[in-house]
Amino acid sequence: MRLLLDTHALLWWLDDNPRLGQQARRAIADPDNEVWISAVCVWEITIKQALGKLTMGGDLGQVIDDNRFGNLPITAKHALAVGSLPPIHRDPFDRLLVAQTGLEKLVLVTGDTNIGQYQVSILWN
Repeated sequence: MRLLLDTHALLWWLDDNPRLGQQARRAIADPDNEVWISAVCVWEITIKQALGKLTMGGDLGQVIDDNRFGNLPITAKHALAVGSLPPIHRDPFDRLLVAQTGLEKLVLVTGDTNIGQYQVSILWN
């Protein structure tokens, strides 16, 4: 399985937060699965850190590498696909994750019920 972690799923994984469900936790830990982190998640986390809404220890890039997660860049194709999404979700970060999930044929690990209304593969955390 090829997984893309929503920002909260990434943070819960790194923090070993029990809000990340067991099915999602097992899928992320499974060495047979590919786990991807979008640049949009890194962007969202750094914005929240700069605003003082989130604190994290360590270098996020190194933490991603240490967990052997792949880095998914944001491409023009991804950005253009956001424009064709129905207006279900207003959060631009989440809309970009939905576009990436669909275009890259990934399974999005998320607990966001609004995202579940899109026609993309979801693994509920």
